[in-house]
Amino acid sequence: MSTRHIFRHSITLIVLFAFLYLVFPREACAYLDPGTGSYIFQLAIAVLVGGFFVIKLYWRKVRTFFGNLFSRRQRDDD
Repeated sequence: MSTRHIFRHSITLIVLFAFLYLVFPREACAYLDPGTGSYIFQLAIAVLVGGFFVIKLYWRKVRTFFGNLFSRRQRDDD
């Protein structure tokens, strides 16, 4: 290997380790205020209500699909 290649490889490793050191600190002094918990709770409620709304919109199509599927099976058995 050439010295230029070794130098480039070592610089790359140094930059990578410095980046990882900055991105993943050993300890974090973080603070979650009381509003954060209520915000997460609001998001969870919104996801549930949105999911129920989507189910409500497509419920008739799903029910019709399965109704037709099972009625065909009963007609084929007769």
